[in-house]
Amino acid sequence: MKIRIDLPQDEIPTQWYNIVPRLPEKLPPPKDDSGKGIELLKTVLPSKVLEYEFSNEEYVKIPEEVLERYLQVNRPTPIIRAKRLEEYLGGNLRIYLKMEAFTYTGSHKINSALAHVFFAKQDGANFVSTETGAGQWGSAVALAAALFRVPGHVFMVRTSFFAKPYRKYMMQMYGAYPHPSPSDLTDYGRSILKQDPNHPGSLGIAISEAITYARDHGGKYVVGSVTNADIMFKTIAGMEAVKQMEMIGEDPDYIIGVVGGGSNYAALAYPFLGRELAKGNVRRTYIASGSLEVPKMTKGVYKYDYPDTAKLLPEFMMYTIGSDFVPPPVYAGGLRYHAVAPTLSLLMKEGIVKSRDYNQDEAFKWAQLFSQLEGYIPAPETSHALPILKEIAERANGEKRTVLVSFSGHGLLDLGNYGEVLFKD
Repeated sequence: MKIRIDLPQDEIPTQWYNIVPRLPEKLPPPKDDSGKGIELLKTVLPSKVLEYEFSNEEYVKIPEEVLERYLQVNRPTPIIRAKRLEEYLGGNLRIYLKMEAFTYTGSHKINSALAHVFFAKQDGANFVSTETGAGQWGSAVALAAALFRVPGHVFMVRTSFFAKPYRKYMMQMYGAYPHPSPSDLTDYGRSILKQDPNHPGSLGIAISEAITYARDHGGKYVVGSVTNADIMFKTIAGMEAVKQMEMIGEDPDYIIGVVGGGSNYAALAYPFLGRELAKGNVRRTYIASGSLEVPKMTKGVYKYDYPDTAKLLPEFMMYTIGSDFVPPPVYAGGLRYHAVAPTLSLLMKEGIVKSRDYNQDEAFKWAQLFSQLEGYIPAPETSHALPILKEIAERANGEKRTVLVSFSGHGLLDLGNYGEVLFKD
């Protein structure tokens, strides 16, 4: 059996996948009684992104300019078989890792950043702005902005801005402008800092700042997760994985990954799940995990809530622990968002996607174990998927099971954070 499954560059998928028309029920529409949220989106989002957000087209052609840059940043990414981890877990699992860590920015985020920035440039944007938690999305937008020659401003959650300086430097290497959020660049940021000069920040606050900065200065806002359009752009990973698994004659029984807002997990799972929903028979088990310190999937409520803390945007029906939630400064910054993407929330409500949450200590111990077994250091976010494998192995009851994992990013820029938790004594 192959250890590494590579898809030739000339076989890269040429379509994104949109699961909306295959959902088991209609996706609840955004709620915006004043109409101001929708008008704001029309102002700050690239027009094509807004069109795709409400599209019912299942397969969407990828623009040639975006395909070209996918190849430039090291797509298609390989699938790696984790043989030593299989042995450690008893030998009943075949574990395949979709290695999004192999992109130039080290995570899956570049897959949609390229599309967002391309469409912003089509609209003649003076610059793009965005938010970021751990810095992976900010780094991806910075590179995408560089490749399309558009200035980029990134509002990075303040606690991560100082805890993860190498992400900041990475953005600066690409020519972008990272700002700690809350910042003094927006009225909203200034109001928060006035109340608490040491506020740790949150993704909800950073979103509000990035949106208002784009609105007030003639830029376009690029959204890093949660939305239908962003998930669709990232499904290049899942579309590749479908081909790769077919190449080796494998059909995964489980598809697992982590959820910050939902785009990483959905990007891998949706091209597989959509085919099952079209046939009316979901055979596979889909499990998504998150941070126990931000337990939106296991303790959240399925209801309308705001995606940003300033409540500028329309409300969406999703699992949430509240847009005012200020997460503790755990190091898996990409998992600190307060809500789950509407499409993924609906699938969780229907029981089609299961959820788990693990605390930082447990996830980081799995990260160290994985590093020793497989030689690759996962991102703190990615490590939260690894405990699921033990659960699957224990339930296998001697039967062989195939698991496909979204390996969402590497942890080479997070070693200081790992050191503080694992080696503090």
